[in-house]
Amino acid sequence: MKAIRRFTVRPVLPEPLRPLAGLARNLRWSWHEPTRDLFATVDSDHDDPVRALGALDAGRLAALAADQDFLTRLRAAADDLDRYLTEPRWYQRRAAEAAGTADPLPASIAYFSPEFGVAAALPQYSGGLGILAGDHLKAASDLGVPLVGVGLLYRRGYFRQSLSRDGWQQEHYPVLDPGELPVALLRESDGTPARVTLALPGDRRLHAHIWLADVGRVPLLMLDSDVEENAPGEREVTDRLYGGGSEHRLLQEMLLGIGGVRAVRTYCRLTGTPAPEVFHTNEGHAGFLGLERIRELGASGSGSGSGSGSGAGIGLDFDSALEAVRAGTVFTTHTPVPAGIDRFDKALVARHLGDDGALPGVDTARVLALGDETPLGGDPAVFNMAAMGLRLAQRANGVSTLHGAVSRAMFAGLWPGLDPDELPLTSVTNGVHAPTWTAPDLGRLGPDASGRDLWDLRRRLRERLVTDVRRRVRASWRQRGAAAAELGWTDSVLDPDVLTIGFARRVPSYKRLTLMLRDKDRLRELLLHPDRPVQLVVAGKAHPADDGGKRLVQELVRFADDPRVRHRIVFLPDYGMEMARGLYPGCDVWLNNPLRPLEACGTSGMKAALNGCLNLSVLDGWWDEWYEPDFGWAIPTADGALAGDEGRDEAGDAERRDDLEAAALYELIEHRVAPRFYERDADGVPGGWTAMVRRTLADLGPKVHADRMVQEYVERLYAPAAAAHRALGPAAARELAAWKARVRDAWPGVSVDHVEVGAGVGVADGGGDSDGGGGGDVELGATPAVRVRVDLGGLRPEDVEVQAVTGRVDADDRLLDPRTTVLKPAGGGPDLEDRMPYEGALSLDRTGAFGCTVRVLPAHPLLAGVAELGLVAVPSEGRGGGAGVLMR
Repeated sequence: MKAIRRFTVRPVLPEPLRPLAGLARNLRWSWHEPTRDLFATVDSDHDDPVRALGALDAGRLAALAADQDFLTRLRAAADDLDRYLTEPRWYQRRAAEAAGTADPLPASIAYFSPEFGVAAALPQYSGGLGILAGDHLKAASDLGVPLVGVGLLYRRGYFRQSLSRDGWQQEHYPVLDPGELPVALLRESDGTPARVTLALPGDRRLHAHIWLADVGRVPLLMLDSDVEENAPGEREVTDRLYGGGSEHRLLQEMLLGIGGVRAVRTYCRLTGTPAPEVFHTNEGHAGFLGLERIRELGASGSGSGSGSGSGAGIGLDFDSALEAVRAGTVFTTHTPVPAGIDRFDKALVARHLGDDGALPGVDTARVLALGDETPLGGDPAVFNMAAMGLRLAQRANGVSTLHGAVSRAMFAGLWPGLDPDELPLTSVTNGVHAPTWTAPDLGRLGPDASGRDLWDLRRRLRERLVTDVRRRVRASWRQRGAAAAELGWTDSVLDPDVLTIGFARRVPSYKRLTLMLRDKDRLRELLLHPDRPVQLVVAGKAHPADDGGKRLVQELVRFADDPRVRHRIVFLPDYGMEMARGLYPGCDVWLNNPLRPLEACGTSGMKAALNGCLNLSVLDGWWDEWYEPDFGWAIPTADGALAGDEGRDEAGDAERRDDLEAAALYELIEHRVAPRFYERDADGVPGGWTAMVRRTLADLGPKVHADRMVQEYVERLYAPAAAAHRALGPAAARELAAWKARVRDAWPGVSVDHVEVGAGVGVADGGGDSDGGGGGDVELGATPAVRVRVDLGGLRPEDVEVQAVTGRVDADDRLLDPRTTVLKPAGGGPDLEDRMPYEGALSLDRTGAFGCTVRVLPAHPLLAGVAELGLVAVPSEGRGGGAGVLMR
């Protein structure tokens, strides 16, 4: 028989043990080793304290309640948690410094993400995006940042992975019971569950409860559509992470964005938490949050059955509300390829967000324009979530320096006329939460530890990994149908004294799981080398709908099944946080070989570095930014070798590129990595290797901390966004919207009519023709004058900024590393031809081929920068002044 209802029966804790409940419910235990040790005393069979408490019988409870040593530890842990939750931390100290200034730090920040990887006990993540979001919350908690996390509670989470006998990935979706998770329902003052409601086409409703997880000091709100009042289809909206078809995904993202804002309003109403001044969208999935905030500010108020508790609207029109929303919004993009962006049919979006849907009273045509991807060369019938995210956010960023550059190139069409490097899309390089991912043993190793001590620790961590791998390999083979009698060989899988390379991540094709298999004979030689053998630990999940990724997994598994090498290479199914916590410390080298530049950041290598594991990676993501020879090795890429004419065979190029880069990988392992590991001194210690480990821990480790990342978000994005939010009250929002409309209408008439550079000031050899088209020699340190006439097209001088842009030039006269000089209005006003004169002086502090041009951009005090509107006027070739001036 099968149960039709499920209940969670919890023990009644004796009074002395009551603090255990609070410790178990706050996920700080997942990164606080003393609390984890305390619960290991309670029940060593469960890593999850909530499950551990649920499994205790009366006898064990009585024994613990009588154990004075345990009770002393319990009181200390509870007091420590209380101090952690209440004492001032970095943010409070920073806020005190800013309190007397014009721009205090935000009182509250809402952080939206479709997935959160906080702990294995709360499996609401699929990969790096979720782990990053979880680390963001944990670091914010440690720093005292007043963050509120917002996501969805998926009753089946992401899938659990196993393998068939022939190595094919199989997916399983165990049902999660919130009663067995470290979460609690958010309730109204009368005890009923709080909920939010979205209107759907056809007079349907989507209701969702709000579950609350305490991530240290940070509340995480998760919306759950498994509500009895919902119809079956709506009840399953939050069934699986990244599951279902287009409409299912759209409903998930509507619930996350629109419902998420309403959940935040409800939480703030019930708890007295300040309303967020900044909304941070972690990737485009939650982008609809901006539309809900536009609705809130509109004349329709908080109607439509939102249950938001946000109060009546203030009657802003769409454009004014858009400006107010943009000011306080931060958007982070994580994808370096258009294929990674969520896109929906515009008709589907219009049907769900129109007057018969979730956002009545909001202009559907204006909503669809926000997601228009045609400036990016896309489909006019498609709604692009990243395009909407960027249009709804005044501040945006990529997740590494290289990814920021890639993102600016990918989205350049949204800001036409500007060079990619000038686009208002910066970068904050990801970080990882050190207390979560660093082996506790390393924290007990003093900074003055000898090479012997460091090497002995590395061996213990490797031995611990080998033990865990053997257990997992046996379990996997049993699951695949092997009998216990045929698994004796698993006792010799891996060797704690052999160089161990790890590779674990999601399995999209660009991450190239099987690059190591390009030359299988060469790989076997490395694995079985008589003096310098190598062993590989590999893990990863392919998306359930990605048969190509599953074939890659199967190819790797079949190679690892070979009796000749199965003691040297393993594939571990069901990669997740629990496995990763042992994998990173136990590996000597972390391998990463994506197609450059398709790895936005690649935080797995950061987690490895925290544990003294050296990186062996393509120069992509964060490794491109912080690689040094003391930290590991850079795998050469073959991009330059693939140049050719337009008719070349792209598939053939891809094959050749993989062959070249795989060969480079083999060469590095055989001739540089393995020799460094096996070269030992008289005491058996590889001095060169331990020196690299020490440098990695001391110099690279601090850079990759999530604390550094969150502090950057606070200083560079959250604080400016909060200041902009405060400045954009209703009147200012209306004024800014009207100003933008006026500038856009007038801009076709703005032009640069005449440019003079030099004009007898600091120019040798008469430099700078009066028509701006000439050249000349200019002495280092000279300050030649620049004079410009501008047709403002009816705009006022204060509506624009006129700039001279200078820099070295390449062979095609493109400006390199350009610098800008703001030119000021000259004289008393327009000349007789109604042209406005501007002038200034250049500072020439570099020698060589040098160039100059001028341009006009919109300017307003409430813009985040002059590039925000994407409007620019430059000298045209058909007018006096040409495109600029070239000086050599």
